[in-house]
Amino acid sequence: AFFKKVETAAKELSKEGFLVFATQDWHPADHISFYTQHPGKKPFELVDIEERKQVLWPPHCVQGTENARIFVDNNLFFATVKKGKDPRYDSYSGFQDDGGAVTEMNKILKRNMVSKVVVFGIATDYCVKATALDAQKNGFKVIVVEDLSKGVAPDTTKAAIEEMKAKGIVVLKDLDIKKINVE
Repeated sequence: AFFKKVETAAKELSKEGFLVFATQDWHPADHISFYTQHPGKKPFELVDIEERKQVLWPPHCVQGTENARIFVDNNLFFATVKKGKDPRYDSYSGFQDDGGAVTEMNKILKRNMVSKVVVFGIATDYCVKATALDAQKNGFKVIVVEDLSKGVAPDTTKAAIEEMKAKGIVVLKDLDIKKINVE
């Protein structure tokens, strides 16, 4: 049901003239964020790796596997930006990884004269938040659609929404094209 709702929203935005982009986790099998790369550790544990905090995740979105596919119609997207390709760094943001390596997202958006970015998807408290904050840092007006986003945990999701609002990001409860056009 969630992916159908996201697909319907992407179709609606596209019909209204918005360019729709996707980010796609595209991890190598030995990605540093996978708990399986850290003997004795469990999923969702927080560990220190080279002076940075890292949440350990179950293996997911492994390059070239069915698990890495996008769950909505790929024809909806103007472009898909793959992230998390470097096994040494996690990459919650669609703009850059934790090591500072940038994706092509900023370049694609600027080249297409995009000034406003509407962010939604999985996970509110990690990828949605990081992408929204980086979009704002790159000079875009940012709107997050809460109803089209799913978080990992209620407490971190609530904190992420509060942090984004505190930093001036507009958070809409649901997709409202009129409000998006006004914001």
